[in-house]
Amino acid sequence: MSFNDVFLLLPSPVMSGFAWFFILTTVLYIARTHAHKAIHSFTRVIHNAMRLSAHSVQRAEKRMLERNTEVLLTQGREATEHIIEREFERINDTVQKDLSEYPALHRLLSEEITSIDEDYQESTDVPPAPPGWLKAVEAVAKIPGAKGDPMVGHVLEDIHQSMIKANTRATEEYRKASHKRHQLLNNMMPHWRKVSQTLAQVDKNINSLLQRSVTIDRHMEEYENIQARSERAVQRLSSSSLTQFFISAFVLAIAVGGAIINFNLIARPMSEMVGGTSQLMGFQTSEIAALVIILVEIAMGLFLMESMRITRLFPLIGALNDKLRVRMIWITFGILLTLACVEAGLAYMRELLMQDAAATRALLREDGVEVIESSYLWITTAAQMGMGFILPFALTFVAIPLESFVHSLRTVMGIVAVAFLRGLIWLLRLTGNIVRFSGDMLVNFYDLFIFAPLWIEHQVHLKQKAAPDKKETESTDNVGYGSL
Repeated sequence: MSFNDVFLLLPSPVMSGFAWFFILTTVLYIARTHAHKAIHSFTRVIHNAMRLSAHSVQRAEKRMLERNTEVLLTQGREATEHIIEREFERINDTVQKDLSEYPALHRLLSEEITSIDEDYQESTDVPPAPPGWLKAVEAVAKIPGAKGDPMVGHVLEDIHQSMIKANTRATEEYRKASHKRHQLLNNMMPHWRKVSQTLAQVDKNINSLLQRSVTIDRHMEEYENIQARSERAVQRLSSSSLTQFFISAFVLAIAVGGAIINFNLIARPMSEMVGGTSQLMGFQTSEIAALVIILVEIAMGLFLMESMRITRLFPLIGALNDKLRVRMIWITFGILLTLACVEAGLAYMRELLMQDAAATRALLREDGVEVIESSYLWITTAAQMGMGFILPFALTFVAIPLESFVHSLRTVMGIVAVAFLRGLIWLLRLTGNIVRFSGDMLVNFYDLFIFAPLWIEHQVHLKQKAAPDKKETESTDNVGYGSL
């Protein structure tokens, strides 16, 4: 049975269309109440489902925020504890190195001060004592009539000459004594300088300890804020984590560029070692071998940094005793040095292969131009060998930004997840509200399709409402006439 057979209820298509319209309108009008309930129930179910989903996502967002806060505080607490531990280790080293020598320093200062005091006592200026016979001269000068006596004059002349000689000797002795005192004072200068240098060193050590104590106080304040889970600490840690993420990502991008250059430096000569035509899983074996060498170098760099306790990506390595850890440092450094030497050799081999390829292309050309070897090729060869030797050690330091990137990635992923959940909550609520208000729109569309029966129903209701009003008006008029 075709569609035309079903549609053509009457011989005329137009009449059949009106007949179907009348039938459908009648059916839809009869089912109007139940259809409205079904539409409202369906939209209400979807709206409630969206609202419950948004509520569940909001709870997940809350848990994610708590998780992000806990991760931030844990990372900040561990980083602060590590910094405080390092500061205390430095203070301990300073105390053991400098303050442990203070008893000997105190003894040295005491000896220097005693020596200075002795030299000072010896350099005390003692004026020469006057000669004892000055009183005798004074007594002779007071003898009555001594001024006219020639004997007394001769005696006084002799005494005068003796006094000149005595004065000369006293002056020379005084000069010698002053020179000796000046030498003693001059000998005191090295002791003063040594004491001054010692005290300056002591002051420097004390100031260093004071500065470190101020730094520790600042870190302890940050640690207390983290322990108190303050909002300021969370904001600071979040900002610091985002900064570390972008900086470490930038440094890792630079390291990837260095790894690519290193790969291109050794991929071609590796084809001569492992075969240029062999493939492994669809890739050239030489390229895979070069990539493996670079990855091994990065792994050795990670282990070296972990053994030196610069990074903490592998707690098991950091927990090794000092003997095994130092042994591991030398082993990883030896492997890294060997790989660097291998890369330097591969870089030299690459330059030779390039020269052979250039010579081969020149021989295959038809013009037969002779290849002229440049005298500056050794510069290129030395540069490639230097890059092949240095790049493995440069890739060793990738462990530092990698650790920062891994730790900050957790925070960044948490922030992105929270933003995604908030967007999902907004989308679910928007969808629920749209579905909720679309129910009224669907009801209006439904009523628009059956507008004819609804119009008839409306007119009937108006007439039914108008009939009682008319009767009431007539009764009111009759009552009025009866009163007249």
